[in-house]
Amino acid sequence: MKRLICIACFIVPLVGTAQPELTLSDAIAIALKNNYDIRLVAKDVAIAENNVSIGNAGMLPSISGDVSTAAGIQNTTQTLLSGETRAVRGNRTRSSAYGASLDWTLFDGLQMFTRYEQLKELRALGEANLKAAILATLYEVVSGYFDLVQQGQLIKATQTALDLSAFRYQTAENRYQIGRASKLEVLAASVDLNTDTTNLLRQRDQYRSMQIRLNELLARDVNTDFSVADTIVIANDLNYETLSQSAKELNPTLQSAIVSHRISQLELKRIKGERYPVVSLSSAYTRSQSSTELGFSTRSKNNGFNYGISASMNIFNGFMQRRNEQNAKFAVEAAEIEVDRVGQQIEAQLLAAYQTYLMNLELVRLEERNKDIAQENMDITLEKFKLGSIAPLEFREAQRNFVDASARFSTAQYQAKLAEITLNQIAGTLKMD
Repeated sequence: MKRLICIACFIVPLVGTAQPELTLSDAIAIALKNNYDIRLVAKDVAIAENNVSIGNAGMLPSISGDVSTAAGIQNTTQTLLSGETRAVRGNRTRSSAYGASLDWTLFDGLQMFTRYEQLKELRALGEANLKAAILATLYEVVSGYFDLVQQGQLIKATQTALDLSAFRYQTAENRYQIGRASKLEVLAASVDLNTDTTNLLRQRDQYRSMQIRLNELLARDVNTDFSVADTIVIANDLNYETLSQSAKELNPTLQSAIVSHRISQLELKRIKGERYPVVSLSSAYTRSQSSTELGFSTRSKNNGFNYGISASMNIFNGFMQRRNEQNAKFAVEAAEIEVDRVGQQIEAQLLAAYQTYLMNLELVRLEERNKDIAQENMDITLEKFKLGSIAPLEFREAQRNFVDASARFSTAQYQAKLAEITLNQIAGTLKMD
């Protein structure tokens, strides 16, 4: 039992004394740099950025170089108009050609310009998705960080209960030794000490599990040990109207829906451009030569430049043009509905989160008063217990009330902070530094 008391006295002070402190700003900075989800989405944005070019939209000509060569061996017999017959066995023929060609679409119903605008919107869509990934990761990092702060506070409350149980056990043991307490009192104190020690070990395990989870979010060695701040500061001045306006302008999910709507409008415009003719310019420069051992000309060389303009127009394709335009219009209407749906969904989420935020602020104030009362009651009870004027069961009850009040206060603080983080995430104003 003495060994157990030693464990009880020193098991928690080891927590957080030697580890370097991880501040919230440092955690956010590490997550923005290392988190795998953010890095993967960032690559998609880089691809979308790289795709924004007039060449990818089809505005520039395509130029190609061509080289060919061929040879053959043939048995050839020719009969001329004069009746003369010529025959060659193993007639060797050779030919080669090389040159460059250019193809350029001059007009396609302005589709190329529409495609260029679509590429820009796809880039904007990628940026909105990246911001959504960043906000989602920041939410997990910040909420995980303050969960650790809460777990640390619960460890301190459990440690206090354990210290009191160790004091109560030692007091009961001393009183038993001098014949002023029964063995039953010692056994009851021992059971409570064991219970508090178990609670502390479980709380430490939960704290360590949350540490590992946060390290995973930060994409660093999951065995990294660290400490966090010991207080939770809650913003109590959030305004619903301000948050609602920010959500309309900054929420990445809503921005993605708006960008998708613009992309569908551009697709309709591009499809309508298929009604117009396509005008193309083509030109080529070639050099060629050939040789043969039989014929009117045994060797020839050619070089020259040719060019031309062509135009084509769809006259009838089985009503596919009209069908494609109708489908594109339906897609535009569906995108409009999606914008309205997402907007209403965000508004509902924001309002619900704000109500939760206000309620949690009230709970924080209430639980803080309860904790102060429980602390005062615990102090008075402890003094009475030292004087022997209060029963052990009453002391244990005051001890439990203090631990429960401390736990409820920590939980209320965490829940209020979580509501604050949720509001900022929905509004798109969650700080990234």
